[in-house]
Amino acid sequence: MPSAWLILPTYNEADNLPRIAPLALAALEQTGLDVTLLVVDDASPDGTGRIADKLAEHDARIRVLHRRSKAGIGPAYVAGFEQALAGGADLLLQMDADFSHDPADLPRLVAPVAAGEADLVLGSRYVTGGQIERWGPLRRAISRVGCWYAQVVLGVGVRDLTGGFKCIHRRVFGVVAPRTLRTNGYGFQIEVTYRALRAGMRVREVPITFRERERGKSKMSMAIALEAAWRVPALRLRVARSRSDDIVAIDSVREETAKWQDRSRT
Repeated sequence: MPSAWLILPTYNEADNLPRIAPLALAALEQTGLDVTLLVVDDASPDGTGRIADKLAEHDARIRVLHRRSKAGIGPAYVAGFEQALAGGADLLLQMDADFSHDPADLPRLVAPVAAGEADLVLGSRYVTGGQIERWGPLRRAISRVGCWYAQVVLGVGVRDLTGGFKCIHRRVFGVVAPRTLRTNGYGFQIEVTYRALRAGMRVREVPITFRERERGKSKMSMAIALEAAWRVPALRLRVARSRSDDIVAIDSVREETAKWQDRSRT
C-alpha cells in the first residue's frame, strides 16, 4: 500500500515526544496507509534523542535520525525528507513536536493528497475555519503581516505561507530537490510552498487550530524572522532566474505519478 512518513524534528522536546508520537501514529493509522514516524533530533541536551530511541525499540513504525548539532528546522527537514524519499515514502508529512499542531488533524491533510486532488496540503490558520489559540495581539499581528508580506512579494494566493503543518506528495520533490532548499525557520516553510507552486504543483489549504505550545521553550527567534523577511524577495529573484532548479524532470515526475496511482488502485 502507499506509504506515509511523518517527519518530526526535535530539539529539547523530552516532555512532548512521548506524548505526541503515539497520538500522531494513531491518527495516521486511520488513513489506511503504511505509516512511519521519523524523529529527526538535533543532539538535544535534554535527552530527547535517547527517548526517541526507546520509543523506536518498542514500535517498529518509529525511526530516529540523530544529527550532530542544532542546525535549524530547515536542514532538519531536508535530512528527514531525504531519508523518507530513500525509504520509499509516497506522502511526506511535517509538523511540530510541541502540540502547536493537533495530531488529530493529520488525516485531513492526507486525504486530498491521497485522493490525487492536491500535491501539497497545508494546515492553515488564515482560511475560513482556521484559528490561533493562546497568542497575544502583538504576535498575531506579526504573523499576519508576515504572511501578507510574503503573499504580496511572491504574488501567490496561499494565505498561510509560513505554516509548518504539511502533507507533500513525493512528486513535489521530483522537481524541488530537498538539497536545493536553502532557507530556515519561517523562510523554509515559505520556500517549500512557493517553489511547489512555481513548479506547477497543486496546493490546497485546510483550516486548523494552531495552539501555543504548553511545555518547553519556543525555537523562534528574531534572527529567524529577519531571515524570512529578506529571503522572500531573494527567493522570488532566484526562482525567476533559474526555473531549471524546479523544473528538471517533468516527464519522470509524470511517470512516477502514474506508477503511484496504479499502486493506489491495487
